[in-house]
Amino acid sequence: MTTESLRRTAAELGLPDAPVEARPADPAVHHVRAKLDREIRALLAHEPGTRSGADPEDLHQMRVALRRMRSVLKLSGRLVGDGAEPVRAELGWLGQSLGEVRDFDVLIGHLREVIAGFEVRDQAPGRRLVAKFVRERATAKRRLTRALSSARYSTLLREVSLLTRAEFTPEAARSHDLIAGLAKPHRKLAKAVHALPADPPDDDLHALRIHGKKLRYAAELAQTSAKKKQAARIKHLLKATKDFQTVLGDHQDAVLAAERMRTVLESADGPMGFVAGRIAERELTRRAEARATWRASWAAVDAAAKALHA
Repeated sequence: MTTESLRRTAAELGLPDAPVEARPADPAVHHVRAKLDREIRALLAHEPGTRSGADPEDLHQMRVALRRMRSVLKLSGRLVGDGAEPVRAELGWLGQSLGEVRDFDVLIGHLREVIAGFEVRDQAPGRRLVAKFVRERATAKRRLTRALSSARYSTLLREVSLLTRAEFTPEAARSHDLIAGLAKPHRKLAKAVHALPADPPDDDLHALRIHGKKLRYAAELAQTSAKKKQAARIKHLLKATKDFQTVLGDHQDAVLAAERMRTVLESADGPMGFVAGRIAERELTRRAEARATWRASWAAVDAAAKALHA
């Protein structure tokens, strides 16, 4: 979306011409509003590319903006009014459609990279395997396009824009410390880690990644209100949570890819089944590698979070 198009769309939603800014000394509610303002603008900027499908990165960034808004509303939504929770639920609806297509983008990109390294005789069945998922992605993309063209989506955009200007209670805003608020998502993540057995189920590690993502997004918001020393510590926490997400993200991608290959094996012909089996074996190895390293990345997150309150 061009700058002028984005400006017009923002104006139609009632957003100001310039993005909302918040200074470190401003009340927490201003930081929440500024964050929502930034993320809805990012979502709008990547919407045309998401619709066209020319670059998968647009869909990815649109989804990231949406997730950040959901995280902000989960942790600090009460500062911008009672409408925060319904909006967060609607963002979840849109996130499902974006996530379905994004999962296919990740899978297809990874398969193409893996198959490119196979022998020549496995290239053709490998391309047929990829084509199967390209067709499935197209079906998911049509569902996403319908969602983005719906009245429900238009209403959601208006409701988010209203939250950036919502009335608030000054007393509640002053009592809310965004940096101190990081303790809650850190505790939830730590509790989830400590509850895991030595060899956790795949779904539990995926849930752990989501907890880590919530901590990271909360830290991004808190960083805008931090003084110099605190900002440096939050920066360290952000790096640690990003690394943590990467390890568990690789694990989840490997789990999903291996499961997709199992599904293919149920109906594929010999050559394509052979390629799917090779890929499944690679993904199980990738899964094992992530399982061997995730606890070390968690230790870095834990140390960085504790340093904030030392």
